[in-house]
Amino acid sequence: MLEHLDVVTLSRLQFALTALYHFLFVPLTLGLALLLAIMESVYVMTGRKVWRDAVQFWGTLFGINFVMGVATGITMEFQFGTNWAYYSHYVGDIFGVPLAIEGLMAFFLEATFVGLFFFGWDRLSKVQHLIVTWCVALGSNFSALWILVANAWMSNPVGSRFNPQTMRMELSSFMEVLFNPVAQSKFVHTVSAGYVTGSIFVMAIGAYYILRERHVEIARRSLTVAASFGLASALSVVVLGDESGYTAGENQKMKIAAIEAMWETEPAPASFTLFGLPDLKTETTRYEITIPYVLGLIATRSLDKTVEGIKPLVARNEERIRNGLPAYMWIAEQGGKPSASIPPALEDSMKDLGYALLLKRVRQDIENASPDEIRQAARSTIPDVPVLFWSFRIMVALGFYFIALFGIAFYLSSRRKCGRPWFLRLCMFSLPLPWIAAELGWIVAEYGRQPWIIDGVMPTFIGVSSVPAANVAASLLAFVVFYTALAVVDVTLLVKYIRKGPKAPDLHEPVAGPLPEAAPAYDASR
Repeated sequence: MLEHLDVVTLSRLQFALTALYHFLFVPLTLGLALLLAIMESVYVMTGRKVWRDAVQFWGTLFGINFVMGVATGITMEFQFGTNWAYYSHYVGDIFGVPLAIEGLMAFFLEATFVGLFFFGWDRLSKVQHLIVTWCVALGSNFSALWILVANAWMSNPVGSRFNPQTMRMELSSFMEVLFNPVAQSKFVHTVSAGYVTGSIFVMAIGAYYILRERHVEIARRSLTVAASFGLASALSVVVLGDESGYTAGENQKMKIAAIEAMWETEPAPASFTLFGLPDLKTETTRYEITIPYVLGLIATRSLDKTVEGIKPLVARNEERIRNGLPAYMWIAEQGGKPSASIPPALEDSMKDLGYALLLKRVRQDIENASPDEIRQAARSTIPDVPVLFWSFRIMVALGFYFIALFGIAFYLSSRRKCGRPWFLRLCMFSLPLPWIAAELGWIVAEYGRQPWIIDGVMPTFIGVSSVPAANVAASLLAFVVFYTALAVVDVTLLVKYIRKGPKAPDLHEPVAGPLPEAAPAYDASR
């Protein structure tokens, strides 16, 4: 089947698979790192060995996940040079800066202190080791920050300009790239989702131990910490998701329209479609159930601004394609690398050069494109509406489910009744759900940007390397085999150490306070 796909499709598929696989480890790393720091802070303040045992146990699981995340993340960066060579050439001056800072500042910080975390328990004082653990958590968050700064620039390419002499995008303001509003909203939303993932992971395994009456002291304490931290994180995900919706409404109007399957512009404020069946043939959404005003408030934060529909946006993109053609023809007339600066009369046209390049998918001599071909290129700016529509709604539904789950967990743990069997089974059932939500969020963010690799600047199909499709297909198959093997190793190790559990508690250590009021609830008869 792969031999019938072109280089662009194969390259996109390979990067999507590696990115989605890598993102299985990122959220758990973010969440567990901060939970470890919180639990060790309690250990330093109380001196109780049960908290040290908890930190060492969860730290082992963190270490397995961290190693897998590093192994899968490195291959993603290699793909920029192997499969996306022209993209790397075109924007390397900008895109490479935050990635370089991530490697030098965040990854080395995190990797160094991870070693001290595991081997420094008997070599460092309590406070020194606590500082190390907090540095691990900060390093994980810094790493996410710089990667998301680079990723957000692809969705909102600020702080850059096109240089016709070099035929490349160049950095004009690093501060604009760093403080890109899309980067800020992406960062806080992503790390909060990671905190939710880590919290549910801890709650699910803690519930497993309590149900089986093993390591109850560590499991009960860990579940209580995860419930409190997870509730705050789940609320943050929803609140900060609203911020992401607003920035997308400002900078990626087509993505918002596709997420809503909104074909025509509605009178302000636009309603939110709770349920519907997008029909691509008729370009309508059947059986709509809507909530008035909600979309307008999220996307524009006003009651009088409109949210544009897909069809009007396509018409506008058609005009932008026409507007970008003079700039393209001027560059072509100069032999592809003009020696002169951009003529003032073409500065407005140069802003839409990326839209003119969409015609390259239709024909090579785009200056001779017909009106039908221009319309065809404009329609290519519509992403896959049903995929975005349902991915977003499932993700949002899971977000509200997490709030409810953590709310119940917080209430029961505060009443010392977290041993209820139905609740413990609910925690275990919920274990895979944050990963599903995180992967769907990544699909919405990246798939919703198509057909752009850099929104409004470079179409995806232009950024690929000039390599045979067979080479990309072979490397794709190799990645699938390799990552499948890694997945087996990862799951095997996690299951092994979860079954093994924390180290045996010190029998001479006094129990902190009375056993929970609901200790009999650990008996399944209740």
